[in-house]
This record gives sequence, C-alpha cells and structure tokens, in this order.
Amino acid sequence: MAAFVNKNKSETAQNLSETKQNRFSSVSSQSLSPHKSTDMYNLTEWWRVTHGELPTPDWDGKLYCAETDAAMTFRTNETHGFLSCYSFTLVVKGWLTLVYNGHELTFFPNDLYVYSPGMAVTVVSASRNYRGICLIADEQVTIGTPVVRDLVHVAYMPIVQLHEPKISLTADVAQRLMNRMREIFDYLHMEHSGKADVLRMLYAVFLLDLRDGQNRAIVHRQVPQRVEELFIGFIHILSRHFVEHHDIPFYAASLNITPTYLSRIVRQVAGRTVVDYVNSMLVVEASFLLRTSSLSISQIADRLHFADVPSFSKFFARHKGMSPREFREG
Repeated sequence: MAAFVNKNKSETAQNLSETKQNRFSSVSSQSLSPHKSTDMYNLTEWWRVTHGELPTPDWDGKLYCAETDAAMTFRTNETHGFLSCYSFTLVVKGWLTLVYNGHELTFFPNDLYVYSPGMAVTVVSASRNYRGICLIADEQVTIGTPVVRDLVHVAYMPIVQLHEPKISLTADVAQRLMNRMREIFDYLHMEHSGKADVLRMLYAVFLLDLRDGQNRAIVHRQVPQRVEELFIGFIHILSRHFVEHHDIPFYAASLNITPTYLSRIVRQVAGRTVVDYVNSMLVVEASFLLRTSSLSISQIADRLHFADVPSFSKFFARHKGMSPREFREG
C-alpha cells in the first residue's frame, strides 16, 4: 500500500480542503462550487485542478491510479458532476459516506465506489483513517476499449449502472482488483516502450475482473432460480435488441411474461428498472458512435431508432449533461 502514497499531493489536498471533526470523530465537507459552469473536465484538467502539476512528465492523461485519503476525496467535490471520466475507488480502510440521488451511501472496506461521467455525487463524511485506492480512466478511453462495449452488450456491467454507485465485493475479488490497480500504478511510473498499450490492456482486465465480481454478487443474492433465469434472459435479449426496441412490452413478450412481472424481477435482482437498463445501453452506444464514428448526429439518432434528432438530443443531454454535439467536440 505504501507504494501508492504521495505525501506532497496529500498535503496539497489537505491545504485546499476544509475539514472538521464531528461527534463521530470523522471528517466532513460541504460540496464546493465547480470551477466550470457547463464544460466537463477531462482527466488532465481535473488533475491540474485537484493536484497541480502532472504526476509524471510523460503522462498522457488517459489513465491514472493512486491511493487516496479523506482530504483528497473531499477535494473531488469541486468537480463531481463535471468530470468526463470513470473512476473506481476501492475502500481499503475506514469508511466513506456520500450522497447520491438524495440518499446517503456508506462504503466500508471491500466496497467499490463507481463514478460515471456527469454523476451528481457529494462526499459528505469519512473516517479520519479512511484510505482507498482510486483508478481513474478518461471517458473516451473507456468507451473506446473493445471489451467495454462487449461487456455492456452481454452482462450486468458496473459502468452503466444508474441505481447506485456502490458495489460490495467479496474479499478475494477486492484483493484481485487491488492487485490490478497496483499493476497499473507500477506501469504508470516505469519506462516501457509499450506503456500506453499495456495500460489499456490492464484496464480491460480490471473491467473483466470487476464483471466477474458482480456476477458473483448476483449469484449470492439467492434469488429463486426461475427469477434468475428470467433476469439473465432479459439481459441477453436486451443486448441484441436495445437499439430497435426501447419499450418494456417487447422484452416481456419475448420472455412470455407480463411487463409488470418483468419490471418486478429486474427490480428484485438488480435494484434497477427495465428502463434504466435500456437507457444505459443507448447512452453507451450513442457515446461510442459520437466519439469513434463519422456518422452524423442525425444518422446516429436514426440508427438508435429515435423519432428525430431533437428527441435524441434531449435524451442524450438528460443522461450526459451536454448535447451530442458538445460531447463529440469535447
């Protein structure tokens, strides 16, 4: 763990973050005003705001991993909701509490906090001994990683969850993810002719390990076998038809059950709605096409079976916090 600690960064974050002790001997913070009012921070911009100078002279701003503490975590309140990155923070020691969608979530050791671009989250308190390991990836790198799209299309993938940004892992899965993060950290700070390619491959492996951990979590929820089979069937059908079918009745009919029963099953197994899943798939696919294809916005809207460009733009802005054009140009 010591390899991750950077005292200068921690001290800088401590100076920049106002903390106070409450009766539970924890550290608390209020959400800070972001420096930007509309634009999203990319990873390099975020780093400069929260840390100052870049971590290494040859850093490309695509991927980073570091240990974090309470003071550094509070500093991220300045950019939550304005960060165009995915981040995965594994709690190693102590606890962390944040507010998401109006309710509090508390994270303990072996819990993973997943941040998605534009997610409105506020860190409100943490124990003074809080320590975590954080992996941050540029949104474009994530969307452009082939394994990500494959996972999104076939599995219960964490980076598109809308229910809540918390994943409770078993000890062995948490240790495996920590090992992957350490590998990424090591490669970030070594001289290697293929560093960029190695880092992207390690990130893909990290996501595969994370998917495996989530699959285990679903199995251990001990839902009835029939319910589990229907849920898995829904995911498989969704992965093949989400582009042309945005409606619940289609998926229910494909499983020979009613829309109400399908909604109940999805909520029971995953804590999410059918619409959450459909929208998540559409957002990831739209983001991928906007960033990696030469298709016009009109063509993308048509390809994803939206009635027209205004409908697609409104949908995209609601989920990403910006228009398709702004996302593409960013």
